[in-house]
Amino acid sequence: MYMKQKVLWILAAVLFCGQVSVNAQIMKTEDLEKYAKERYGDKWVDAAANLSKGLQLDKNNNLTYQQVIEAPGKTKAQLYVMMNYWVTATFKDKQSITLNDKETGTIIINAAMENIATHTGGLNQYSVSITPVIKIDIKDNKLRVTYTVQSYDVLRDVSGGILGAVLSDNSGVFDDQKRKKQNITNRDLYDETWALNTCYPFVEKDLHTAKRTSSKALVMTHAYSNAVMDKIEEAVKNGIVGNEDEDW
Repeated sequence: MYMKQKVLWILAAVLFCGQVSVNAQIMKTEDLEKYAKERYGDKWVDAAANLSKGLQLDKNNNLTYQQVIEAPGKTKAQLYVMMNYWVTATFKDKQSITLNDKETGTIIINAAMENIATHTGGLNQYSVSITPVIKIDIKDNKLRVTYTVQSYDVLRDVSGGILGAVLSDNSGVFDDQKRKKQNITNRDLYDETWALNTCYPFVEKDLHTAKRTSSKALVMTHAYSNAVMDKIEEAVKNGIVGNEDEDW
């Protein structure tokens, strides 16, 4: 009986460690904010202004980052398997993977990062999210990662502001993440899409909300691009859990 319990305990420990290894690949919003602050500081407007000096929107007014990661000695097939392992371990929602083509060596992921910035005004409350498109192109000995953000996805709560919470009967529903277009019983929540070229620092006068909100959204977007690139590079060089070698 003791031996059986010991075996079960060891098995549970192994499963737990495996779960930790997988979950460690996922960056939560609070972890991303800590990551961003460590690199760019917590003065979001200043950080965004500094970053914008080296950033430029592409011809579609999207923000695009691209990096080639060298992988000497690794074939296209090996890298394809490795990236599939990383993608599966990282993105729990399998619908995030919108293309997975072994022949061309292309993987495309739509990776949502929710609530990267919020703002509470007089009447409205805003929550900003992004859904970067991550494209991985694979060849022998290298891969290319393209990270693109097309816009900010914003949930606006017209009852969530300082005055709105007093004036509206629907206060306190902002965290439910319901939308007016999806749930007609909640008349206070609206989905909005903010084009990047209408937000600070790409325009001096932000057309939507406070500079600080758009600034934090940009810094968090930029930080997430770095985190994604770093994690992919780490997976290519050292594997997902650090022990994926051919000698087994």
